Amino acid sequence: MSEKENDKLGFWSIVLLAINAIIGSGIFLTPASVVQQAGSRALLVYFIAAIFAAVLAISFAAAAKYVTKSGAAYAYAKAAFGDKIGFYMGIMRYFSASVAWGIMAVGVVRSTISIFGGNSEDFLTVTVGFVILMSIITVINLFGQKVVKYVINLATIGKLAALVLIIVAGVILLIATGASSNMSEVDTITQNGHRIVPTLTMTTFVMAIVSAFYAFTGFESVASGSEDMKDPQKNLPRAIPLAIFVIAVIYIGVVAVAMILNPKALMTTQQVVAIAAIFKNEILRDIILVGALVSMFGINVGSSFNAPRILEAMARENQLSKSLTKRTKNNFPIRTFFISVLLAILIPMAFQYSMFNLITLSAMVRFLGFIIVPLAVIRFYQGKSKEEILDADKNVWTDVVIPVLSVIIVIFLLVEYNWKAQFGVVVNGKTVVNWYAVAMMIFGFVILPLFMSFVSRYERKNEK
Repeated sequence: MSEKENDKLGFWSIVLLAINAIIGSGIFLTPASVVQQAGSRALLVYFIAAIFAAVLAISFAAAAKYVTKSGAAYAYAKAAFGDKIGFYMGIMRYFSASVAWGIMAVGVVRSTISIFGGNSEDFLTVTVGFVILMSIITVINLFGQKVVKYVINLATIGKLAALVLIIVAGVILLIATGASSNMSEVDTITQNGHRIVPTLTMTTFVMAIVSAFYAFTGFESVASGSEDMKDPQKNLPRAIPLAIFVIAVIYIGVVAVAMILNPKALMTTQQVVAIAAIFKNEILRDIILVGALVSMFGINVGSSFNAPRILEAMARENQLSKSLTKRTKNNFPIRTFFISVLLAILIPMAFQYSMFNLITLSAMVRFLGFIIVPLAVIRFYQGKSKEEILDADKNVWTDVVIPVLSVIIVIFLLVEYNWKAQFGVVVNGKTVVNWYAVAMMIFGFVILPLFMSFVSRYERKNEK
């Protein structure tokens, strides 16, 4: 075996890579909304979300054995369906990354405001915090990739420490106090005389699954580095589902502890990191908050590094203006960075910094890729593509059956999804259309791709 081959990631390295890529802000941000929607069925919801994520992850892993170029969904769509679909998929992937960055920025800003005793619900306060956070992240990026990597590594330690502390401290308290709870009791908890958990319908169940699913996103990026892995066609379809299984056990453990220890605090707290509210000890609660905050800040820095480079990669393949490849003397992609910053601020503002709406939006935006990529895998299996692909070992289960199941799952979630709740805002007790949110989605799905396409065509025309 060559030295170059030895440097590649083996099976267990891929598992650890996937775990690190998936465990992010989701487990700190989703439990409250999931329990509020699903009540006693919250653990089942996380389990189903994990299964859905594993099925979709296998499709991405299957695509990676045919196309090893970086870019993940963008590269697969371009290879399978050509430049136009690839271009749109690339823009959507970029928009999705910007939405995800915005969500994590909201988490950091509102959590920081809460820790210092401010009003994390105040629009102006959060907006000012946003500007400060983005300024700090800009400075970090200007210092170069070494500082970015250091912050990301620190975030990994923070998130793992916070999760371990939640489980260990929770279990110790359960044993010490003898606390016990019938999970069905969660459905009867009231606030201001009204039950918090609504009557469960297929729509509310799907909304809960989508919220929980957000905590498992990130698997779609793991396969993008397949060219640096040993036997990716064999290892990826086994490693990613295993990683998701390990993560599901951790997530279900965290949520189960919260539901038994103090479910009402979990559902009624105003803290962004709701999971910390289950503990009455202020020191313990603050440690968990700081750990979550460090984690989310690090993921913000990671997003600030990755999102701008999606546009830059498309520009280098002549699908966007060459001006977007411009970098500073310190190798900083300044133009794509500030475009990304603008989107990461405007999207959360359009949804009035609502974590529930932003989390479900982030998961839903990704669903376009979760349809395109499985369809691309089926084309690869049939020997059809617009670009040359690798002569990989074909498997009817991973290349046809699982992708078909993936598409069915996504279509089901889209059909049952409560779009009215997603794009509504409560005013004087009534739900009305949030036109800012609608405008932002039209911008992301229609105006942004059209504008980028126009600029690209205009530039190519002038070069002739």
